[in-house]
Amino acid sequence: MNELDWGDLRHALAVAEAGSLAGAARGLGVNHTTVLRRLDALESRLGARLFERKRGGYRPTDAGEAVLAHARHMADRVHEIEREVLGRDRELTGLLRVTTAFVVMEHLLPEPLAAFASAYPGIEVEVVENAFLVDLSRRRAEVPGQALAQREADVAMRLSRQVAEHLVGRDLGMTQCRVYACRGSTTLPQSVTPLAELVRDAPWVAFEHDQQGRIYDRWMQTQIEKAKVRLRVDLFNAVAAMLHTGIGVGVLPTFMEPNHPGLIAVSDPIPELAAPIWMLTHPDLRQTARVRAFMHDVGDALTARLANG
Repeated sequence: MNELDWGDLRHALAVAEAGSLAGAARGLGVNHTTVLRRLDALESRLGARLFERKRGGYRPTDAGEAVLAHARHMADRVHEIEREVLGRDRELTGLLRVTTAFVVMEHLLPEPLAAFASAYPGIEVEVVENAFLVDLSRRRAEVPGQALAQREADVAMRLSRQVAEHLVGRDLGMTQCRVYACRGSTTLPQSVTPLAELVRDAPWVAFEHDQQGRIYDRWMQTQIEKAKVRLRVDLFNAVAAMLHTGIGVGVLPTFMEPNHPGLIAVSDPIPELAAPIWMLTHPDLRQTARVRAFMHDVGDALTARLANG
């Protein structure tokens, strides 16, 4: 039997994860004919069909499940090697990918990022505004010619009470949330009001029904279930934009206040919505010079910012 090609196995893994050629192609950044060609080549080398082509997509056969199990183990080893190599990098140069939520990027990161970029001109920081913590132990789907160091993310910033145990990092400080209204409105509260009264009497700008992953979503589903909801949006920035119109009240992190002088807090901080901001990386990368510098400098700046409210 001819020697197996890791590239073929990687394409098969992508098909298994996506359930289709088209999905695998999108994830790998290639066209679907390339995926089909690599899958056919692998099946030919093995002399076995690895997937059943069904109307609902590609489903692994028994032989396919066995091959995929070994391929996943190989993938983990490949990623481990890459992380170890990257972790030995001692130079304050290169690309550093950071993933965070849009609201953190807009309201907390600009000044610390600008200061970091000025202090370390050899480091190129790329920020991906993503509310969900990516798997830092995995690289993004490879495409032809992609460099080894191109990872999904090197550092993640997350508003959460829980973080993955396999990641390391630092708690930068607590964030608080309050209910806000348009300043000067004649139809909305203009001073701190008991939350029960706000839920009972005020119109609300809430989050969309389908959101359940964030503590804010779960809080709204239970606390303002019977409130008068005027409209629903998906992001804090959208909530703030609507609050400026005077359409209702809504929940925002208090760190947004400096950028929204046209809004006024009409509740005390809500204990159930207090959450820390974490800065995280993979253990194999924490000694990388650029990661260490970023987590120290930007982390210290954000810790000071959060401590000052």
